Amino acid sequence: MAKECAVTKKRSKVAGGYSNRVRATQFNPTGKRRVKANIQNKKVFIPELGKSLKLKLSTKAIKTIAKNGAYATLKKAGIIK
Repeated sequence: MAKECAVTKKRSKVAGGYSNRVRATQFNPTGKRRVKANIQNKKVFIPELGKSLKLKLSTKAIKTIAKNGAYATLKKAGIIK
């Protein structure tokens, strides 16, 4: 299973760096690198359903769940019906 957030769908991406020399002359590229999302394994308790789920969540999704509540956030993401 891919390392992807269940709520925000964040995953790793390819990012390229540029030196100031590249900006000036278009020579000497620095190459590309993989930037990984901050994905955590989290057990989330849903009081409305009376059960808990184990999910892979980004830290932004964890903060969203803390703010809006687990049931509302997971329902909006389509994880629970």
